Order: sequence, then C-alpha cells, then structure tokens
Amino acid sequence: MTGRVLLVDDEAHITRNLEKVIPWEMLGLTVGGTAKNGVEALELMENQPFDLLLCDIRMPVMDGLELVRHIRDKSMACDIIMLSGYQDFAYTRTAIQFGVNDYVLKPIPYDELTGVIARIMSSQRSKQKLMEEEKQKLGRMIDLASEKILYDIIMDYTDVTADNWLLTGDEQQLKEQQFVLIVLDLDVSSEKTKDWRDWSDKERKLWNFAVCNVLREKLQQKGLHHAVIQIRDGEWCVLIETDKASEFDLGIIKEWAEMLLEAIKSHVKLSLFAGIYREFAAVANLSNAYKLVQQGMQLSAVHDMISIYPSDQQKSSQADQAFWDTAEKIIGAVKRGDTTGVDNELQGITDQLQRLNEPRVNRVKPLLHFFVLHLMREMKEMGVFSREQEDMLWRRLDRRFGIKDLLSVIRQVTHAVSEKSMDKKKQSERSMTEAKSFLDRNLYRDLSVEETATHVGLSTSYFSLLFKQTFGETFIEYVTRQRMERAKAMLADTPKSVAQIAKEVGYAERRYFTKVFMKYTGENPTEFRSKRQEGALACDDLT
Repeated sequence: MTGRVLLVDDEAHITRNLEKVIPWEMLGLTVGGTAKNGVEALELMENQPFDLLLCDIRMPVMDGLELVRHIRDKSMACDIIMLSGYQDFAYTRTAIQFGVNDYVLKPIPYDELTGVIARIMSSQRSKQKLMEEEKQKLGRMIDLASEKILYDIIMDYTDVTADNWLLTGDEQQLKEQQFVLIVLDLDVSSEKTKDWRDWSDKERKLWNFAVCNVLREKLQQKGLHHAVIQIRDGEWCVLIETDKASEFDLGIIKEWAEMLLEAIKSHVKLSLFAGIYREFAAVANLSNAYKLVQQGMQLSAVHDMISIYPSDQQKSSQADQAFWDTAEKIIGAVKRGDTTGVDNELQGITDQLQRLNEPRVNRVKPLLHFFVLHLMREMKEMGVFSREQEDMLWRRLDRRFGIKDLLSVIRQVTHAVSEKSMDKKKQSERSMTEAKSFLDRNLYRDLSVEETATHVGLSTSYFSLLFKQTFGETFIEYVTRQRMERAKAMLADTPKSVAQIAKEVGYAERRYFTKVFMKYTGENPTEFRSKRQEGALACDDLT
C-alpha cells in the first residue's frame, strides 16, 4: 500500500527538488500535496490524510512549529520531519517536544534525507502491522466473548434486556444484529455413525474441536462474520451476521450450508445434516429459533441433507408439538433430578397414547423413537450411564420394536437417572465447589468454560447448566464479575499500573480490559482509581 507525503516550504524550488530527487516510489510513498505555509498545509491535512510531513520551520503566515502544534492538538496521525537552515538548539528542542520524528538541516543532503525517510516509514509500517495484529487479536477476543454470551442466550440461560451489564459497549451491538441460523447435527440413528458411539471421550473431544476449526476457517475464508457454537456432542449452531438491509436469500444460505457440510466431509470425514431457520433471527429470538430447528431435525424420520425449519408440516402439527413439549419437560425434570416430575410426565405420555386411534399411534411411534435418541444424547452429556449401560441401550434402539418397547426404554433411562439422582446431586455440588475453587485460583489467565468443565469431569453443556443452576449466573457472568471485583480492589489499594492489573486478572490486552471494566463500573480504570484515592485522602483529612 502506497503512503502519502505532504511537502511544506515557502520556497517553491525546494518542494520541486524534493518531488524530483527523492525516490518516493521506492520508499512506498507518493507526493500527495504541497503547501507554501502552515495554514495551507493544515487545510490540506484536514481534508485528506497524510502519512508523512516534510516541513520547513521558518515560513510566513504560520511557521512549521506552529503547524506541528496544531497537528498534535488535533491528534492527526502523521510522522514529521522538520527542515531548517537554522542551527539553533532551541528549535530542535521545541520540535522534539511536539513529537517531531527527525530534524534535517539545510542545505538538504538528499541521500541522508532519503535514509531518514526510509527509516521512519519502516518504523511506521512495523507499528501499523503490530496495531493491525493487536486489532485482530482484540477483535477475536471480543468475538470469543460474544460466542460465550450467544451460547448462554441460545440455551436460554441469560437474557438480552437492558439490565444485562454484559450486553453493553461492544456486545451491546448484539442486540441490534440479525443472524442466519444454521444447526449442524449428526444423525445418531444412522448406520454411518455407529463408530461414533464407540469413540472414547478423548477421541470425541478431538473430533468436535476439529469440526469447530473447519467451520470457523471456512466461514472466515468466505468473509462472513460468524459465531460457531457447539451445543452438545455432535451438534453445532452456526450464526452468520447479516446487514439490516439484507434480504433473506435462501439460495445463498443453502450454498453456505452446502459449503460447510462439504468442508466437514472433506477434512473430518463425517457426514452431518443442516437445518436452516427460515428467516433472519434477532438476538432476542435466537433461543426460540434454535429450538424450532432442533425440534424439526429431531422429529424428521427421513433427513434431507439440508432442510428448512419450521417446515409447513411442522407448523401445522399441533399434536406433535404437544408431544414434543411433554418430552422436553421430561428431559428438564431428569436434569433437575425431579423424579416425581419425570413420573408424572411419563404417565401423561402413556395416557395420551391410550387415547389415540391406530393411524395416530403409527405417527407417534417415530416421534417416540426420535425422542429416545434425543434423551439418550442429553443423558450422555450428563455422564449418567456407564459404557456398558449405554451400549446396551444403543443396541436396543437399533432394533425395530413397538411403542411399549420405546416407553420401556424411556422409563429405563429416566429411572436410571432417578436412582442416581441423590448421588448425582451430591456429585454435582462437589463439582461446582471444585469449579469455583478452580476459577478463583486461575482468574489471572485466559479461562474457558471447556477447560473448567474438563477439570471437573463434565461435558461443557451439562457444566453450563449446573453452573447456572448453582450460582444463579452464567459462567462468563461469574468469571467477569470476579475479575472486575478483584480489579476494583487492586486499583483502590495498590500502586500497580492498569496494564499490570489487567494481566493479573486475566486480560492480556489492556484495551479489552478497559472496555470490560467500563461496562461493569461505568468508569475507566484510571477514573475509578482517581476517585477512590481522592475519597481515601478526604477520609484521612477528616480523621
């Protein structure tokens, strides 16, 4: 990329010589303008950006030092080389105070000036590259934070109201965004996925990680601003941000889904299915949109590689919806360890089936079958079964059998959980106590929900659910709150720099720490420290 230089001197022959003699193209620059005094130069700089300024000191109307002072007051990003025939240290000192990069005496030694320009532009490009890398790193950190928040929104663990302090500043923009929502899922009832059942937890984690990486890389190559959120083992929700003025183009969105499926098949050697929400989803509607797509995919007896949800059939089947709602209540009761609630909902399903005529019973049978698959996956996330129990249940599901058999499996699964519910509850309490201790010990470094879940031996999705139930806030809300409270105490009670405090509470980037701190307290760290120290001094004076 070519930079722009502005030449300023009241002697026209000097600017002409500079234009002709200096090898601007070789230096990666082009002369973007010339001026006879500081006033003309300032007008040019206010209308267009320049990367480098070569400026005489002594000029009529406005001299070079006054021009530099205006440039710095207006925070214009521009490197400056001063030119002067006056060998007076006072000028040099003043120029240095104004942030001039270098100072060359007249008559101009062009070879020396060329070397000075080359050095300054090399330094400028290095700084620009570093800033761009930091910007990308900061942007990725914000994206990762947004992904964590989006996961909590999709799972309905947090809200998007004005009271949610995490949704201010950069994340405030989430409220205004609309997304294409695509769910990618593994058909666990397929013959092709039987190997997946036999994989160890370590193999499965590596596989899930590989799929996430492939999805992110492909979306990034396409230039799509996105979030890839793993919901559970073998299921992902891909959110693609779109412009408010965009129209919902199903053809293009299907091409994106095909691209993602093909990339996973090519790089990870697995075949997934895609469900697309049939319109743009606002953040406030993400949880409902995801549930509708997931429900449609779970209840489809025959999968198309890419399907749109809710389908017209899905919309019109109120009986199916009622059945699914009951099934979700059972899963919720199981996760809470509510054995009475499980029994009541199971009895409700049995009563519904007894009232159905033969055609409706035949329709309900595939619903029951897919509900059992859904239940099995959810229980697997909870780590309820031993490997032997899980294998036995999968073998039963692989056989063709009737509604009574399906109900029997449901009862077997839920009762197995119920029997362990007290032990599971105690184990969960121990896991959350250990998780809190682990977080408090490691707030100084970049912590992820995946790492913490692994530390206490739980799946990410089940850990997130337990964490919310135990502490009343999501993982990211808890971690951020603890970090901010620790930072507040350190700012008030220690002389450590803001950058040092940021690192000690887990933020490698001071700027990102400042953004989060301002969201939490309404003040930047420096303002917060100043007010607290002034308050402490006032208290000392009173005593």
